[in-house]
Amino acid sequence: MTTKKDDEQKLFFKNPIKQYIILITLGVVVFIISISSGKFPITLTDILRILTGQPMDSLTRLVFLNLRLPRVLMTLLSGIGLSLAGSVYQTIFKNPLATPDLIGVASGANLGAAIAIIFFAGNTLSLTLSAFIGGFIAVMMALSLTQLSRDKSMTHFILAGIVISSLTQGVIMLLKYFADPEHQLAAMEFWAMGSFAHITQAKLFSMLPFFLIGIMFLFLLRWPIRLLSLSDEEAQSLGIPVVWVRYAIIFSATLVVASIVSLTGLIAFIGLIAPHISRMLTRKNDTHTFIISGLIGGVLLMSADTLARTLTVSELPISILTTFIGAPYLAYLMISLKPNDY
Repeated sequence: MTTKKDDEQKLFFKNPIKQYIILITLGVVVFIISISSGKFPITLTDILRILTGQPMDSLTRLVFLNLRLPRVLMTLLSGIGLSLAGSVYQTIFKNPLATPDLIGVASGANLGAAIAIIFFAGNTLSLTLSAFIGGFIAVMMALSLTQLSRDKSMTHFILAGIVISSLTQGVIMLLKYFADPEHQLAAMEFWAMGSFAHITQAKLFSMLPFFLIGIMFLFLLRWPIRLLSLSDEEAQSLGIPVVWVRYAIIFSATLVVASIVSLTGLIAFIGLIAPHISRMLTRKNDTHTFIISGLIGGVLLMSADTLARTLTVSELPISILTTFIGAPYLAYLMISLKPNDY
């Protein structure tokens, strides 16, 4: 039996404004902790002196502006982008387990990175471009395969994504078989585990245009995204050209994901668990839920990256931490929640 106090607490956490305040406050706290943590110590006093233009040790200033700040910003944007894209994928595919892996973005980017490592020495430019192009080609192939089928429903699109992912994984295994085990194979495996260790100011600026364009289009398409959670017939009756709008949404979300993973490598679970937490908080599937999902993803990924840099002497790949966060949470969902809980 719930008391009046319990009901007031539930209403407090369901209030959208208060949810934003709580998550933004938590995000600021985690951001401050993350930006001051690492092998090279930078105190809050040092940060304030740098930001206000006061005299400061040149090495500290260089590390903060070129490495630490871009890394934390990239972590925040990656959490927001992957979670927002995951929430969009789950909505338009009507599948609570939909992630970038499902339609081939992640596996295509992984193949692109593997090709760059084997054939182009794995330098930064070739690795980033190949991963970005690989992710897009994989999605385009899935879309083309869906168009060739008689049934162009979302079920067939998901099947097409699984087919493309399987093919790319086969090619990756073939490349691994012929790769140099001391250098190329290790680089391929490390890239697939994800890391923010090599993020610099230049790399952050290189991904921003693609990221922002993708986010902008998703914002402009926020109403059709909601309508696509209905059946195709209902969406069409409301004046939505379902096929083309769905492809535009997939393209925009893929642009966001590809811009991130082309620099960071594969990041597990964030795009899956943040939307679930968001829907549990809002009990809806609207624009507010998408934004909350992005904020939760940003907080989670910044927290995971801070732990990756501080738990051990050598930095841990980010997907190790996100997997240890995500897998137990999904187990909790599977055990505790009822079918209509969110």
